[in-house]
Amino acid sequence: MEDIWFYDYPIGRLGIAAENASITRVFFAANSAEVPTAKTQLIEAAALELSEYFRGERFEFDLPLSLRGTDFQISVWTALRTIPAGETRSYKDVAVQIGNPLACRAVGMANHRNPVAIIVPCHRVIGQNGGLVGYGGGLSVKKYLLEMEERYAG
Repeated sequence: MEDIWFYDYPIGRLGIAAENASITRVFFAANSAEVPTAKTQLIEAAALELSEYFRGERFEFDLPLSLRGTDFQISVWTALRTIPAGETRSYKDVAVQIGNPLACRAVGMANHRNPVAIIVPCHRVIGQNGGLVGYGGGLSVKKYLLEMEERYAG
């Protein structure tokens, strides 16, 4: 069973979930009906790393993750973790990186299903024309994260 706790950040309230000594989810809690269950040491460590991220002190996370998805989704999420802070890639770039250049739309769907927001930086994926497209936290949050990263890491 997942333990869940909620924390407030500059982009709003995030839920952090952990199970079996791994972070399983980081999610936007604004519309979530989930209730907190336990604030574990691992969840507190994740919350601290996220706080450091928002202060511009950390852009690589050192947390055990349990990514639950299809092999394709996990390949996309793994590729996302290679995008440096302050940089972006298009859906096509990610599709090419995972060896499936025609899978742009599927990359978008995997991005949409990313269970670990920010730590698996799906916000760094943009449209082929350079425009901001789709983000679970909303485009204003995506813009905030990209501008923050560019300011601190770029």
